[in-house]
Amino acid sequence: MTDQIPNARPTILVACRKNAGRSQAAASIMRHLAGDKVLVLSGGSEPAGKVHEEVRQVLAERGLGVEEVPKAFDEAMVKSADVVVTMGCGEECPYFPGKRYLDWEVEDPHNQSVEKVRAIVDDIEQRVRSLLSELGIS
Repeated sequence: MTDQIPNARPTILVACRKNAGRSQAAASIMRHLAGDKVLVLSGGSEPAGKVHEEVRQVLAERGLGVEEVPKAFDEAMVKSADVVVTMGCGEECPYFPGKRYLDWEVEDPHNQSVEKVRAIVDDIEQRVRSLLSELGIS
């Protein structure tokens, strides 16, 4: 049984603390795989000044890009999302009844070797593919 979202084009918010690694990778992969079937938002509870270079490099190897500047998520983004995926922002993400929340325990790629970041991005891609499949989006 699939857990389909009633909207024709669901909105998915991916959030982590700095919006400089995990959420950037998840958003980029999700946009690539789902195209215009999903509206993807990303943000951080304490945004960094720039996207981690090692994440940028690994995504570029796959032909993917990132948002140029990390940004904060806000209450409006959370309210507009059908699914909220958190990766390390913990209690800082506002909770609204009726939203689907997923907490992906994904290692922080910051200051990791490129090989380790590749493995982290592979993990994120598997999770994104699984979520899109659950939502009936291929």
